[in-house]
Amino acid sequence: MGKISDQNESRPKLGFKWNVPNILTLLRIALVPVFLIVFLAHPHDQVWRFWATVVFAVAILTDLFDGKIARKYNLITNFGKIWDSIADKALTGVGFIVLSIVGELPWWMTVIILLREWGITAMRFVILKYGVMAANRGGKLKTVIQSVALIMFLIWLPALGAWWCAPKWIAMWIAFLLTVYTGAEYIFEAARLRKAALKAGHPVDISTVEQEPFIKRIFKGNK
Repeated sequence: MGKISDQNESRPKLGFKWNVPNILTLLRIALVPVFLIVFLAHPHDQVWRFWATVVFAVAILTDLFDGKIARKYNLITNFGKIWDSIADKALTGVGFIVLSIVGELPWWMTVIILLREWGITAMRFVILKYGVMAANRGGKLKTVIQSVALIMFLIWLPALGAWWCAPKWIAMWIAFLLTVYTGAEYIFEAARLRKAALKAGHPVDISTVEQEPFIKRIFKGNK
């Protein structure tokens, strides 16, 4: 089996470039402490919760726009591939934490989600010498479902009672299960990336690595 060269030129570069997608990513990161402060200022005041939800929603919308702009105008960078995901995890992670702080979400669920999120982020940095692993479709869907579930919790509409409670918990459970599933999928994806890079003798683009659905690989392995 091949070996990846330790020379600097063989490693993917994560240098920052001033373009709209990267600026939107930085804006999303900057809005994280703003959201945290607004939410915790008066967590049981419906007006403050509304504005905290607005800040969260605006921040998460930047994720939609930075991706579209980057793809449309060919502004995709290695910095964006890595830090876009970190910005998402910082924002949603704080969302889960503050909901657990005020007792609206169990800590065990938040801890499992955070371990998955930051564990995968750490893994991305560890395997950089094999190539950059950007968010895949499952990961992007996970972020969307997490965001919807968090907004449903953050907006806080106690007057609606069970009419609002049931849908928001359904959304949260879907987000939780999808988070765990995609975490396992990323681990398999990282293993494929490493294998392909070792075979090639240099870092590779994950998009060039033959991929197979995670569930399909599980059933294939059980045959």
